[in-house]
Amino acid sequence: MQASTPAASLLRTRTADSARTPAAEGDGAPTGAGVPGVAAVDSSALLQGQKAVAISHNGSVYRLQATKLGKLILTK
Repeated sequence: MQASTPAASLLRTRTADSARTPAAEGDGAPTGAGVPGVAAVDSSALLQGQKAVAISHNGSVYRLQATKLGKLILTK
C-alpha cells in the first residue's frame, strides 16, 4: 500500500499573497480550507485509485481508508 509519489510533491502551500494571483484562482489546487500558509493534499492524490493507503508517521504506521459514502477514516 505504498504510494509511488513522494509526499512533498503532493503538498501545495498557499500564502495570502499567492492566493491573490490569477494562477491560484480556479486552478483546482487544494486550498488548505482557505487558511493562508496551510498545506493541503487532495485525497485522490494520496489514495491513487486505491481504497486504502498506509501512511508512516514518526515511526508508526497509520491506515487512511475511503468509505463507500466518500468519507475518510484514519486508524493507527
